[in-house]
Amino acid sequence: MRFLPGIIAFFLCLSVYAQEIQVFDKETNEPLPNVAIYNPEKTKSTLTNFDGFADISKFSTNEILIFKHVSHDEVRLRKFDVTRENHSVYLTGNENELEQVILSISKFEMSKEDIPQKIVSITPEDIKFYSPQTAADLLENTGQVYVQKSQLGGGSPMIRGFATNRLLITVDGVRMNTAIFRSGNLQNIISIDPLAVESSEVIIGPGSVVYGSDAIGGVMNFYTLSPNFSFNGKTSISGNAYSRYATANNEKTVHADVNIGQQKWASQTSVTYSDFGDLIMGKYGPEEYLRTDYAIRRDGEDIQVENPDPRVQKPTGYNQINLLEKIKFMPDGNWDFNLGLIYSTTSGYPRYDRLYRKREGVLRSAEWYYGPQTWFLGNLKINKTGVGKFYDKAQFTAAYQYFAESRNDRNFGEEILFTTEENVGAYSFNLDFEKRFQESRIFYGLEYVLNNVNSEGESINISSEETNPTASRYPDNSSWQSLAAYGSYQWKIRENLAFQSGLRYNRVILNADFDAGFYDFPFEKADIETGALTGSAGVNWQQNSSLGWRLNFSTAFRAPNIDDIGKIFDSEPGAVVVPNPDLEPEYAYNGELGLDWTPAENIRFEFAGFYTYLDNAMVRRDFDLNGETIIDYQGEPSRVQAIQNSASAYVYGFEGGMKIDFSVAFRLTSQLTITEGKEKEGNEYVPLRHAAPVFGNTHLLWHKKRLKLDLYGEYNGEFEFEDLAPSEQGKEYLYAMDENGNPYSPAWYTINLAAQYTLSEHWKATASLENITNQLYRTYSSGISAAGRNFILALNYSF
Repeated sequence: MRFLPGIIAFFLCLSVYAQEIQVFDKETNEPLPNVAIYNPEKTKSTLTNFDGFADISKFSTNEILIFKHVSHDEVRLRKFDVTRENHSVYLTGNENELEQVILSISKFEMSKEDIPQKIVSITPEDIKFYSPQTAADLLENTGQVYVQKSQLGGGSPMIRGFATNRLLITVDGVRMNTAIFRSGNLQNIISIDPLAVESSEVIIGPGSVVYGSDAIGGVMNFYTLSPNFSFNGKTSISGNAYSRYATANNEKTVHADVNIGQQKWASQTSVTYSDFGDLIMGKYGPEEYLRTDYAIRRDGEDIQVENPDPRVQKPTGYNQINLLEKIKFMPDGNWDFNLGLIYSTTSGYPRYDRLYRKREGVLRSAEWYYGPQTWFLGNLKINKTGVGKFYDKAQFTAAYQYFAESRNDRNFGEEILFTTEENVGAYSFNLDFEKRFQESRIFYGLEYVLNNVNSEGESINISSEETNPTASRYPDNSSWQSLAAYGSYQWKIRENLAFQSGLRYNRVILNADFDAGFYDFPFEKADIETGALTGSAGVNWQQNSSLGWRLNFSTAFRAPNIDDIGKIFDSEPGAVVVPNPDLEPEYAYNGELGLDWTPAENIRFEFAGFYTYLDNAMVRRDFDLNGETIIDYQGEPSRVQAIQNSASAYVYGFEGGMKIDFSVAFRLTSQLTITEGKEKEGNEYVPLRHAAPVFGNTHLLWHKKRLKLDLYGEYNGEFEFEDLAPSEQGKEYLYAMDENGNPYSPAWYTINLAAQYTLSEHWKATASLENITNQLYRTYSSGISAAGRNFILALNYSF
C-alpha cells in the first residue's frame, strides 16, 4: 500500500494534463495568446497564456466551449471533442475584422463594408511598431496624410488639398478645433499623446454632416486608452512601461499606463514624458537648408555666430508631458458612464523657420518662440442602450477644454520683446441617438459649442524689464457659438448594397469688440450670425467577390471664426493681417468614386478619384484701413492684408493602394496620392497652397513567430517654381533654389527599416533605422528639414 500515494499522484497529474489545451493559428501554426474561452451562458471563462495554453478543468465534459479572439473567427466546440483531438484547437485568422467596425461616420459602430466614404484606420500595433514621436508623425506614417512642419514642435496635416482650419480634429468624440484655429500652419495636434492613443480613424473627405464647421477636407479622430473591466470577480491590474530613444534629435521618452479593473468599475492612468534635442538634418541634399549661423546674446548684445555643424538645426529642442486619467462605471448592461481627463503641456519651443530669415545677410530675429502650449480636456460621456420608441442607443457628451498658447519675438539687435498670449475656454454638449429598424438605421443628434477667447499683448524691454501693453493678436473677450441638429439614414438595400445619407443645419454666432487704442479701425465690433445647411448621400456596392464600389456626394462648410475676422499678425516679411468683420461661410461640394478590386485571394487593390469645389473661400488678400494700404507694425512698414471671401478653388486627385500576400509571412503594401489644386486669384487660377505634391510609401513586411520586419520607402514628388502657390513663391527662405534662382520644392525619398521582436510574454523590443541613405530634404511648405539618418530603439514591458 505504500505505492498508493504515488499512484494517486500520477493519475492526478495525468488528469490535470488532460484538462490543459493549446490554441493555434490555423495558417501559421503559432500559439495564440489572449484567446477568450467561455460557455454560452458566460458563467465560466478563461484565457490562453502567452504560449496559447489554457486550463479548461472548470468546464464539464459535454459543455460547449466558445473560442474568441480579436483577429480570428469564432469557434464553438464541445469540451469532449477538444480533449479527444490532441488537446489542440485551431482558429482561422480574419485580420480584416479589426477594420470592420468604424465609429467616425455616425459616432456609433458601423460596418466598414457599408460606408461610402474612405476611412483610414490606425491600430495600436501600428503605433508601437513604428514608434512615432508625435500624433502628426502617427498620421504621416499612414502614407495617406501629408504633414507640414515649421518647427520640431510642429505638424500640420494636409488631406486632399485642405489643411489647418479646414480639417477637423476630435479626441474621444470631442472637437479639438477652437475659434482661433488659423489658416496658417497649426501644431495643436502635437498635444495628443500617440502612446495614449488606442486607435485612430481618419475620414478622407468632408465630414460636416456629423461634425459641423471645419470638416471640409477630412476628420481626424483619435480614441485614447479606455479602461477595461474584470469579469472574473477579482480586481485585475495590467499595464505597460515603455521607453524610447532616437539619435537624430537625442529623443528620450518614457511612458507608463496602468489599468485597474473590477466587475463594474475600471480606471486607466497614463503618463508620458518626452525630451527632444536639436534636430540633425540629412547629409545629401540642397545646401540652402543648412543652418550656417545662428543668434546668441552675449554681454547684452546680439551676436551672429557660425554654426560648427550646419546640419544641427539650432535651436529646435523642447520637452513635453502628457497625462491621462479615465474612470468607467457600468452598473448594468444598459448604462455606461465614462469620465476622461487629459492634460498636455510643452516647454517653450522655437519657431525655427523664423530664426534663419535674413535681411542683407543679417538675421532678422534674435528670438522667435512659442510659449508653453497647454491643453486640458475634461470629458463626461454617458451611454444608454436598450430598445426604446425613439432610440436603441443614446450618448450624451459634455466636455470642457482649456487651451493656452503664446508667441514671443524680438528683432536682431533690438531690446523689445513682443509677446501675445491667448487662452480659450471651450464648452461642448452633444446628444446623439441611434434607432434600428429591420433593414435600416437612423442616427440623429444635437450639438452646442461655446468658445470664449482671451488675448493680451505686451512689449518687454529685456534690458530694463519695463513692460507696456501692445495690440493683442485677437479681440479680447470675444466668443464663438455653434448650435446644430443633424440626421443620418443608413439603408441596407441588399446584403451587398448599402445606402447612406444625411443632413445637418448649423447656426453660428460670433461676437468680438475691437480695441482701437493701437490701430485706427473703421469699425468697433463684429457681430456675425449665419447658418449653413450641409448634406451627403452615397452607396457602397459589393458587386461580386472581386469588385466593390463606393460612390459619395457631400457638401461641407466652414464658418468664420475669431482668427478669420479678428487677428493682427505678421503673415510674412513686410505684410500684416488686420481684422475683417464682414466675412461669410465658405462651402465645399465634393464627389468621390472608389473601387476595391480583389483579383485573387491574396491580392487587393484600392482606388479612389475625387473632386472638390470650394466656393466663397476665405483667403488672405491685400486690404486697406481707412484707405491706408501701408501701416506701421512693430516698427516696420507693412502692407495691409485681411481674410476675405474673394476666391473659389477646386481640388481633384487620385488615391491608390495595393496589398499582396506572397505567403502567410510575407506581404507587400503600397500607397500613392496625387492631388491637383487651383485657387482663383483675380481673373486667373493659381496653385492652391495646401495641395501637396505626389506622395506615398511602399512596405515589404515579413512576420514570423516573434520577429516582425518592415523594409519601406517613403517618397515625394517635386514642385517646380510654377507649381508653388503665389504666397509660397515669396518665401525663398523655405525652399531650395533652381537653376534660375527661383525657389522650388525638390523631390525626395527615404529608405527605412523597422524591426520588432517579442522577447517573452512581457517584453517586446522595437528598433528602426530611418533615412538609411541620409537624405537631406524638407516636406513641402515646411520650415524645418527632416531628420537625417535616425536610429530608434524602444522597449516595452507589459503586465
